[in-house]
Amino acid sequence: MARSLPSPIALRSFEAAARHLSFTRAARELNVTQAAISHQVKALETDIGVLLFRRMTRRLALTNEGAALYSVVGDAFERIVSTVEGFGAADSGGALTVSLGPYFAAAWLAPRIGRFWRRNPSIELHLHHTTEPVDFRSSEIDLAVDWGDDWPGMSSDLLLHVKATPVCSPRLLEGPHPLRSPADLKHHTLLHERGQLGWPLWLAAAGVKSFDGRAGPVIDDYNVLLHAAMDGHGVALGEVSFIVDDVAAGRLAQPFDLAVDMEAAYYIVYPSGALERPKVRVFRDWLLEEAGAASTAVTA
Repeated sequence: MARSLPSPIALRSFEAAARHLSFTRAARELNVTQAAISHQVKALETDIGVLLFRRMTRRLALTNEGAALYSVVGDAFERIVSTVEGFGAADSGGALTVSLGPYFAAAWLAPRIGRFWRRNPSIELHLHHTTEPVDFRSSEIDLAVDWGDDWPGMSSDLLLHVKATPVCSPRLLEGPHPLRSPADLKHHTLLHERGQLGWPLWLAAAGVKSFDGRAGPVIDDYNVLLHAAMDGHGVALGEVSFIVDDVAAGRLAQPFDLAVDMEAAYYIVYPSGALERPKVRVFRDWLLEEAGAASTAVTA
């Protein structure tokens, strides 16, 4: 008996809407009207008998059923795209484009990237620096290194755990409120990265209960965050392995020895099926090799 599958057009419309969580952006990507996307999604919901989206004021959210379907449909479309792109000799030519944050690129990748170039001179590598989440469908990005813990519809590999410790201008170790114990942080501005979760975690580990550490400016570029700390505008959480040179040079001070594992980490993120392309797999495997060597050096 022949299997009954939903309309491919409806599934394509649903996949784009689920990825963007927006009928408008999905319509723009597929070069159709917003009404056409909405119609196709409603037809799909009627066909399979469940609601796929919760339609709220100015935004969409996937239902449990919608999330389950997207995990399958998104993977299927990514595999199709990856397979088609891999036909012939297409993968042997062209650049490998990698998206990553500018500070991670400068502090971790730059000192190591020469080893990759020497080992793989035939791969043309393009590094795309951004603080925005990568959208593989609407860009030429092949692979990303990103901070977080969840990328729906994407494959990911843990690259680096992050241990964070407070850092500041050496000037803050003196003055009217010198940083001599973690409790002294209440007198200073706490600088946050996106999410604002780091400081509450560190303060809890340090036994500070007088304030939770959520107040203070949010700076979503880590490089800018650390420069604000260097300039004396507040205290930031610095990743231990990234701040070594700045501390040694006196640009930053590390007032306390305590370093705490953050809940999120750096991951290699890529569409499902991307590793079937040799240059993507080569770079991903090299990143994991370098992270393993760095970990061994730290613990040795």
